[in-house]
Amino acid sequence: MPSSSPQHEPLAKDPEAQVRSWGFSHVFTWTDGPNAHYSPHTHRGLTTHLILRGGLTITYPDDATPQKESFSVGDRIDVDAGRRHEVWIGSEGCTYVIGE
Repeated sequence: MPSSSPQHEPLAKDPEAQVRSWGFSHVFTWTDGPNAHYSPHTHRGLTTHLILRGGLTITYPDDATPQKESFSVGDRIDVDAGRRHEVWIGSEGCTYVIGE
């Protein structure tokens, strides 16, 4: 799946097990407060984010024409290793499962 192309996933009873089933070994649930911001950064490996509550907006500042994309409950967002990205959390905050 291409990075940041949203894939809507029906949420399982155990979302962490769902993310593990996609092949990620380090899986945890994270909550950000309203309007949190992550300045541009990278990760060493592929990461996935499955949104359980709230929403977030992401952009890739090194793209030829960076665009902001917003995601909500049930969306899965994959970010390739080393791909610089910036994230804004929505006004309701956001809870999501991260797989690394």
